[in-house]
Amino acid sequence: MSANTAFHIAVLPGDGIGPEVMAPTLDILKRVADTTPSLDLRFTEGAAGAGHYRETGKSMPESTVKLAESADAILLGACGLPSVRYPDNTEIMPQVELRFIFDLYAGVRPARLIPGVPSPIVGAPEHGIDFVLIRESTEGLFASMGKGVVTHDDARETLVITRKTCQRLFDFSLRLAERRKSRGGKGLCTCVDKANAFKAYAFFRSIFDERAKNFPDVKTDHVYVDACAALMVRRPWDFDVMVMENIFGDILSDLAAGLIGGLGMAPSADIGDSHAVFQPCHGTAPDIMGQGKANPTAMILSAAMMLDWLADKHEHPPAAEAARRIEQAVDSAYAGGVKPMELGGKDGTAAIAAAVSKALELR
Repeated sequence: MSANTAFHIAVLPGDGIGPEVMAPTLDILKRVADTTPSLDLRFTEGAAGAGHYRETGKSMPESTVKLAESADAILLGACGLPSVRYPDNTEIMPQVELRFIFDLYAGVRPARLIPGVPSPIVGAPEHGIDFVLIRESTEGLFASMGKGVVTHDDARETLVITRKTCQRLFDFSLRLAERRKSRGGKGLCTCVDKANAFKAYAFFRSIFDERAKNFPDVKTDHVYVDACAALMVRRPWDFDVMVMENIFGDILSDLAAGLIGGLGMAPSADIGDSHAVFQPCHGTAPDIMGQGKANPTAMILSAAMMLDWLADKHEHPPAAEAARRIEQAVDSAYAGGVKPMELGGKDGTAAIAAAVSKALELR
């Protein structure tokens, strides 16, 4: 089969509730592939996570890295367990390791309020929330991960921002704003920084302005990260595409998830020039593991993001159509009354997945 019609997906189920939400997601992907002409998906599972580390002393075997390298896309479940740590007491995070292995510099965190899902923001149902936060994923303060220096008297970590990564990151973000404009969006890209206090962020902003000149159809603006946090909870509907350094994105992406119903509703992707990982924003939730309570929505929407990325990368419209059908099925399920347990409802993993699958059959 042609690489443009058949896609090989590396599946890393992860830890805790990771495998529980991955299973129905794969069922939905198989269902949508079976009903989409010229779309074939092949899945190969690999080990990764805290459980694997506990058994072997490694977060991922080399076979998983090779699988991820050869696959067309990587679908990753939540990883990590509070009780399993590296000797320095940091978490087992293969998701972060994959970012560095494959140079996945663009962390894509959509925040879209789904019909029927409550938001803590007054006016959200009327105005809607639909923006994308882009988090640089390989540099910033995270470039120091595992390299910090700790003495008896102090601890130091180093923030790194490079021109090469900024240029790719900003081009990615500006292209996304351009693409969203073609679909009826605002066509706005906002640079979030702390340029008034740190030279590194002033450098970050200057490169953003340089690259923006190549995208005359995209509106741009700047906002300091502290002001951005306030604006996100006052008028989140004013944002379209936001781009920022790694640690700022780590924090504000969780805030963004809180605006749309929580981490259980928040998909994500880490994207590079050649590879991409798709994973829900939520953690492994070991407190509800094995109880059927986990919300699979973020995992399902991450899979839809994967199909959309494959469609764009390989110029494959059927994959884009499949992604749209999954998103619409999720919307229909929630509009029809689905309510996850973390939002005060009674619907667990099986009920939510069944409602999405039923809605998918109608599309």
